[in-house]
Amino acid sequence: MLCLLVIGLKSWAQTEPKVSSQVDTTSIKIGEQINFTVTVETDTLAQVIFPDGHTFSPLETVEAFETDTTRKQDRMTLQKIYALTQFDSGNYKLPSQRIEINGKGYFTDSTQISVANVPVDTLAQKMYDIKPLMQVDKSNVDLFKWLLIILIVVAVVAGLVYWFFLRKKPLTEEEKEALLPPYDRALLELKKLENSKYIIQDEYKEYYSELTNIVRSYLEEDVHVTALESTTDELIVKLEMLRDAGELKLDNDTLSQFRRILQTADLVKFAKSKPESSVAENDRKAIEQIVIKTHDALPEPTEEELLEQEEYKEELARKKQKKKLVIAGVSVIAAIFIAAAVAIGYYGFVPVKDTLLGNPTKKLLEGEWVASTYGYPPISLETPEILRRQEAELTPDMKANISDLQIFMYRNAKSLFTVGTSSTVLTQEVEPDFEKSVEMFIKNLEDKGAKNIITKQEEFTTISGVKGIKVYGSGKFAVPESDELVQGKYSVILFGGKGFQQQVILTWRDNDTYAEEIVERILKTLEVKTEV
Repeated sequence: MLCLLVIGLKSWAQTEPKVSSQVDTTSIKIGEQINFTVTVETDTLAQVIFPDGHTFSPLETVEAFETDTTRKQDRMTLQKIYALTQFDSGNYKLPSQRIEINGKGYFTDSTQISVANVPVDTLAQKMYDIKPLMQVDKSNVDLFKWLLIILIVVAVVAGLVYWFFLRKKPLTEEEKEALLPPYDRALLELKKLENSKYIIQDEYKEYYSELTNIVRSYLEEDVHVTALESTTDELIVKLEMLRDAGELKLDNDTLSQFRRILQTADLVKFAKSKPESSVAENDRKAIEQIVIKTHDALPEPTEEELLEQEEYKEELARKKQKKKLVIAGVSVIAAIFIAAAVAIGYYGFVPVKDTLLGNPTKKLLEGEWVASTYGYPPISLETPEILRRQEAELTPDMKANISDLQIFMYRNAKSLFTVGTSSTVLTQEVEPDFEKSVEMFIKNLEDKGAKNIITKQEEFTTISGVKGIKVYGSGKFAVPESDELVQGKYSVILFGGKGFQQQVILTWRDNDTYAEEIVERILKTLEVKTEV
């Protein structure tokens, strides 16, 4: 039993992780680098999480090198090197770092680092005052990018509308023939009939049907007589009446010949008569002469008639253009509605609406985020906009307990979204009073007009394992420059230790899903230093 116990203890000792650290030097000059090496020996199946590089303050991280891994049987050795520096002289404490192995924290040793000044010969080189901060205009790259995309889309839509609806398309042969005057079109169609294969294929019915349709259509358009719906006798009677009235100067022989051809066509179409091919060809030539004589027999149109015809053509052109514009407009509107329907079906109504109308918190969420460290003791986090330093005046009562207070904040009044940090150094090495800080925060909200404030509290832990207190809830908050109260939410995360306190404040409008995502993302990146 004693042997088994010894073996068991030996086995447990082999599986227990080992964490060690070292620096290549403890004394550097301003701007020089030290290499901080962390070595972990553990099982090959263990999950190891190293510091992310924001936890070395007051030293600054220059580079975190890739982790070097060495395996031997069921054990592995992980080694990670951090290049650190400092640009102010003095003695600094490199804090102990938390290494998480299978969810359990292991800490490295802290080390004192001495940073020496670089001697400067002020006689050989002049000294200049520090230049003031320069105000840099916000980049408009994103705005230009969206404008370019919108212009391209509009140009493409305009090009499609022009190509399919507004441009003057090349006419087909049929359309060119349809635009010819009735007389020219009739002669052209008779010429095509001459070159057809109806007679060769003994298709006399189709031949005479097309022949009579050509002449009847011409008479209806040019002579203005209802020829297509009239029988042979009715059509001849109408032509004779026009001749007797002096409106059509045709002789009796031409009308008699026309009657004979129409009667022959009736026999072919209805009595299945089959004339000689020479007769059919002569009838086509005769019809061509009848068309020519009829055209020559028509009186010349008066100036008023020509003007009426011109106005009629212009009116037709205007109606055609108007029709094209209506079709183009309807097409564009339909395309917009279809695109909106597809977008709503895929993304949902609210995201599409917020994208088109420009929801402020949606722009913050989808914009370029900034990762930075604020104040001392430092607070590191990612935010959609940079936090700006706020002037903080300490009252005489506050100065008795606070030696330094640094506040950074971003506020979007339009969306009622606020994110701020405060780092407080106390005059005495005592633990901070979190309850008093929360009371002061609630009182500040009430002084600004907030009502019905609900408060909850829970523990908060950063990714690196630093524990703090999260106070959160909801209430009705005042809208800037208005008496209106809107439902909103807030979160206050507090950290601290002997002689200092750190605080992160977030407020946003209730039911704002984009703000909820922003808050969640900020809290996931939140890191603090718990040593001054």
